[in-house]
Amino acid sequence: MRQYIVDAFTDKIFSGNPAAICILDNWISEEMMKNITIENNLSETAFAVKEGKQYHLRWFTPEGEINLCGHATLACAFVILTQLEKDKDCVVFSTLSGELAVTRKGELFEMDFPAYELKPVSVTPEITDAIQAVPKEVWMGRDLLCILDGEDAVKSLVPDLDKIKKLDGLLLHVTAQGTDTDCVSRTFAPKCGVSEDPVCGSGHCHIIPYWTKTLQKNTLTAYQASRRGGTLYCRMEGDRVILSGKAALYSVAELFIH
Repeated sequence: MRQYIVDAFTDKIFSGNPAAICILDNWISEEMMKNITIENNLSETAFAVKEGKQYHLRWFTPEGEINLCGHATLACAFVILTQLEKDKDCVVFSTLSGELAVTRKGELFEMDFPAYELKPVSVTPEITDAIQAVPKEVWMGRDLLCILDGEDAVKSLVPDLDKIKKLDGLLLHVTAQGTDTDCVSRTFAPKCGVSEDPVCGSGHCHIIPYWTKTLQKNTLTAYQASRRGGTLYCRMEGDRVILSGKAALYSVAELFIH
């Protein structure tokens, strides 16, 4: 089985968010997909099988399957459009979050994702204790979104990961208005077996709806301020979030699966 590792939301390796991509002729067992994901020890491993003109795409973290992953979708589209079907500029995935289209536009890969509906929630002592900061606002979609005072507060945050596991929401995102970009953020995912996600596409399906409304701007540049770092070019179209980013191929490997 061939596997690609792609750094997403960056134009150079050793930055952005790495994802492992396995393009299969036929589905393997879910247990095997979980074992491969654990062996890779990356935040996500994606598996795809071509079905007609589309690909059926599934995403796994070390803790199991999830319903949406941006960087692994970008990475999978990168593999298909630059390695396997170079004559195409668009690929459509069938996923747990519905049909997701990715279009190649020069160096950028543009993804059309559903926006999460955000509901305001109270700033609780449990939240402030877990993130070791007092957020200005807190919102809930699939994930918990905490709004901080500024970029420095986001970059210097040292949360308590064990306490984050006890909060509502699958992931935790912290974000603030940026200085060189419209917004900055970081993402923590201990419930998925990932301490900090280097660049989270699905997280920006929470972050971008918030900032487009707050800043009264429909087109935003977002920076994920993790150690690896990554840049996303974003816009809102109705209830959809358009996320664009670059990608770089790190490795191609043969997995000896029996």
